[in-house]
Amino acid sequence: MTDEGRLDGLASRLLGLSARHAERVVGTELARVDAHRWHYAVLATLAERGPASQAALGVRTGIHTSDLVGLIGELVGRGEVTRGPDPADRRRNVVDLTAAGRERLHLLDAVLDDAQNELLAPLSPGRRAELVRLLRILVEHHGHPEPGEGSGVSGRRPRSG
Repeated sequence: MTDEGRLDGLASRLLGLSARHAERVVGTELARVDAHRWHYAVLATLAERGPASQAALGVRTGIHTSDLVGLIGELVGRGEVTRGPDPADRRRNVVDLTAAGRERLHLLDAVLDDAQNELLAPLSPGRRAELVRLLRILVEHHGHPEPGEGSGVSGRRPRSG
């Protein structure tokens, strides 16, 4: 077997290459509308799960709390979320989605649909569904949140982004 054949047969390598390409495609498309994946993660999580404390939102999205504070400030400034004291415990803040945030989320959903279509262009609809099914099995097996938890986004937000 050639070195190239060895590399082409490594699932971990192929997953890594695919993941890097997916991040480029998604990142480029979201940047066109002045957004990034963490904006989407917060908005989608709030839409799916309702208002949350900053700490709960960090757990749900996989965004580190110290990074989340600045991100929420950004979204508050855009009018997409509100942040205010929790009536049950005024020591913590609750974050909620606004009407503008819901509109923005609809736009980002459309952008991500286009990015998914670009990324998965060589696959038939059946193969796309099978790929998603197999990836869910891997994610669930390795102890990551179920798909839908954190809107399919996990990991720490880069400080530069």
